[in-house]
Formats: sequence, structure tokens, C-alpha cells
Amino acid sequence: MKELKIGDLTVRLPIIQGGMGVGISLSSLASAVANEGGVGVISVAAIGISEKGFFTNFLEANTNALKKEIRKAREFTKGILGVNIMMALSNYADMFRTAIEEGIDIIFSGAGLPLNLPQFLKGRDSTKLVPIVSSARAAGVITKRWHEKYEYIPDAIVVEGPLAGGHLGFKKEQLNDPKFSLEKLIPEVINEMKKWEDQYDKTVPVIAAGGIYSGSDIRRFMELGASGVQMATRFVTTHECDASIEFKNAYIRAEEKDIEIIDSPVGMPGRVIGNEFIECVKRGEKHPINCHFHCIRTCDVKNSPYCIAMALINAQKGNMKHGFAFAGANAYRAKDIVSVKELIKSLIVEYEESAPI
Repeated sequence: MKELKIGDLTVRLPIIQGGMGVGISLSSLASAVANEGGVGVISVAAIGISEKGFFTNFLEANTNALKKEIRKAREFTKGILGVNIMMALSNYADMFRTAIEEGIDIIFSGAGLPLNLPQFLKGRDSTKLVPIVSSARAAGVITKRWHEKYEYIPDAIVVEGPLAGGHLGFKKEQLNDPKFSLEKLIPEVINEMKKWEDQYDKTVPVIAAGGIYSGSDIRRFMELGASGVQMATRFVTTHECDASIEFKNAYIRAEEKDIEIIDSPVGMPGRVIGNEFIECVKRGEKHPINCHFHCIRTCDVKNSPYCIAMALINAQKGNMKHGFAFAGANAYRAKDIVSVKELIKSLIVEYEESAPI
């Protein structure tokens, strides 16, 4: 596999571990991936779940936890680390500032358009800024805004297709429409970014994400022009993943029929592993509880059938009766829990074996 260059960073293995909240990708998983030559990513969504005062001072708990997780990851790796910060978070600005102050290598940001992300840089900061988009139009809108307001363009672009896990940047009817497939989106975004590359004399690598599971998938998208890939689901069933064993086993036990799309309380479709909790929601048996956080700006607290933050916290801790697991379309293919090192080795073998004869 070719190296992935993001500004002055050289990623030996062109694999970015996708950020997974709540508490699924923290310092343990991120440092393990970075040690293997990829980019390890910490998700900041409700990162403070283990902090004292999480339910009484949401902002302070998350800020403190982000600092701790970045520093802890740095203790275990000299590799490249990133954070994933959703624009939909009510505390996104504080998370941006904290990550940059801690000297994080890369910020990945989606779940909304990060139109003003460069404002958090102080000119001398070395943190790279990478938007996550679901269309060439979104990539163009973000880049044009950054160019006009900050004389800055993205250091890379992650293009997340409709087979991803978690909240999706598509309407339900678009998820199975070939016009919105990742295979179609990648060339479109590459073409959109080419004009900005020429103007700035800067390479903007385009990274494919969403449903990428095997080494042969990596080769396929790199042959389409992607400079690298982002993979999240595949890293859940590793020993180093920060989720509970019960969460990981939900992947191991899942069959293809169990992967489904739900209407999330935050107003977006989401891909999950169906379970009894999801069935209860469908039957109308779940009811809103007091909102401790207002963590997502788009969440309709008054009319939500349940608190998504609490459901995800419960799942991360292993209480699957009161929560559920987000997962990509290929999550059912996971059959064993392995180390990150073993996983990376298998991806490299699959990549090499898929080369044309």
C-alpha cells in the first residue's frame, strides 16, 4: 500500500481508524492503530462518560476527558493520532480548542458542515483539518468558505458513503440508490478538489469511508483514485477497542438480517445492530427521560422516544438491554475478536492477494 500524505504528515499505512462514539474509540484503540502505522482516532462524543461530574457538568467532564485520552494515547504511541468531532455536538467549539491545544495531529469533523473550523487555528498550530462529507457539493461548499474567509483549504477530505455505521448524511431513500454509492462519490469529490489543489499548489488527499471492510475493498477504492481509506466497524472486534466485551459480541453474533436503519432522535437515519431495545422503541415502549446533557444540537428532546446518549452509554458499558450498537453494513462479517496487529496484517494480506495477476 502507498503511504498517505496529509500535509507534512506521512502515514505509513493509508488506513484511518474511524472515530466511534460513545466511548468506542478512545486512547486504547487509537494508540494501537497508530502503532501499526495507521491513523488512530479518538471520538470526543460524550468522551467524559467515566469522569466524575459527567451528569452535573457535561462540558467540564468532556474537556478533562479529552485531555486525558489524548495524553494517554501519546504515552503509548509515537504514531499519528486524530480526533473525531461532530459539528452536531453542543460543545464542539470547546472540543476543537482543547484538541488543538493538546497538539492533536488531525481533526476529523462531520455530522454537519464545519464551515469555520480554521478559526480555531492560531496560525502556528500544526493540527491538520479534515472535513467528513457525503457529496462533492459539500466538499466544494466547505473549501470555498475556508478559502474566502481563512485563505486555507482542507488538508484532506473524508468521503463517507451510505454503507457506514452510525448517523448517516443521506436520506433513507438514498441509501440504496446507486447515484449515491461511494464508488460514484469518490471520483466526484476528487474532481471537485482538483481545482483547489491547482490554485493552492497543495495536494488534498481524498479518503474513502463507509462499508470498507477488507483489504480488497481498500485496493478497489484506491484504484478509483482514493489516497486512503477510513475503517471503523472492522476495528470494533479487536481486543484494544475501548467498548465492553458485550458490545463486541453484539457484532460477533450479528447476522446480515440484523443490520438495520433506524430513525435517530437527532433527526438522521442511523445504521445499527437490531436488538430488543430497538424492538421496544418500534413498539412505542420507550419514553423520554430527563435530558442530562443536550449533547446533540439537533436532538428533539421533548419528542424523543429515548435519550440516545444514555442508550449509547449503556451499550458501551455492556448493558445492551438498555442500549444498542451502531455498526456499518458489513458488521455481520465479524466472527472473531483479534488484536489490532493481527487485523492490520490480515488487511495487508487481503490487499496483496487482490492484486491483478
